[in-house]
Amino acid sequence: MTTSSVPDSLTVLTGMYAAEADYLAAGGPGQASFDILAPFFAPDVVLHQAEALPYGGTWRGHDGMARFFLAMGRVWEAFDMVEQEFLATGETAVVLTQVRARARATGRELAFPVLQTVTVKRGQITEVRPFYWDTHAIADACDPSVPPT
Repeated sequence: MTTSSVPDSLTVLTGMYAAEADYLAAGGPGQASFDILAPFFAPDVVLHQAEALPYGGTWRGHDGMARFFLAMGRVWEAFDMVEQEFLATGETAVVLTQVRARARATGRELAFPVLQTVTVKRGQITEVRPFYWDTHAIADACDPSVPPT
């Protein structure tokens, strides 16, 4: 019988989300070091964000992830993951997160779901694909030139 010392995707994901909470508690982007999160991400990790978002685009590697968290910090004053469900936890895990957020530029608050597919290989996250319910509503809430609805 052989056993693997490589953590499964659920262990990696719960560890990463706990580290993200620590990162945010330590001041988050621009204040805390990305080193808190780095062990959970492969050096060549790829994060695909919808282009319509203020932090949209493809973010690559640890440097890209650190820049992504800075971009998120510029957009959101608060971004609370109030509930999470791990719907599948194979090599590609599926996570449903209920978010409550407040835009930094407008002070507008939103509650919305994000469904993510997260690929975990050899104990590290290699790819993340978040799917937002309404990217238009998120972008509008963050844009001071758009009147509140």
